[in-house]
Amino acid sequence: MDDKLQKKNKFKDTIDSIIVAFVIAMIIRAFFLQAYKIPSGSMLNTLLIGDHILVNKAAYIFTEPKRGDIVVFEYPIEPEKDFIKRVIGLPGDKIRMENKKLFINGKSYDENYVRYESDFVFNSKENPRDNFDEFTVPKGKYFVMGDNRDSSFDSRYWGFVSRDMIKGKALLIYWSWQFSPEFELRLNRILKFIH
Repeated sequence: MDDKLQKKNKFKDTIDSIIVAFVIAMIIRAFFLQAYKIPSGSMLNTLLIGDHILVNKAAYIFTEPKRGDIVVFEYPIEPEKDFIKRVIGLPGDKIRMENKKLFINGKSYDENYVRYESDFVFNSKENPRDNFDEFTVPKGKYFVMGDNRDSSFDSRYWGFVSRDMIKGKALLIYWSWQFSPEFELRLNRILKFIH
């Protein structure tokens, strides 16, 4: 009888532990950290296809996004989709691009993380990728761009991101691998902080 009771108590304790662990995991996911997988090359070389990242959902509770932060946000055209890009323009900033060179508040802005795949330059009438006229970022909005400028669908095409659509700040690559053209586990990227 004692043996059966002990087994029953152990089983109950195991179930209780699983439930507590699940509840803690859900609280962490809801309020603090969330995992994402990078599906596209729009943030190359900062983030690679197949990087698995953690996003700090509490990063902007007491502060606002800063220029240079990499953020996850609801895509303004389809809010059920999440995008990841770098914050370039803050509310009130004047932004323009001239032949792939970014200007913020009238000054040339150096970006050592940017990648260009092509020397070809579109004029602003054809495509806003490489040239656009100066505008002011509205209050409560952010202008975001991918680091892989020639292959990023970002604010140049669909506009600003509202502050309330920003879900968090990219924090850490916790896993990284690729499957094509051949399988590769990228150990040098694991536990790398994102800047």
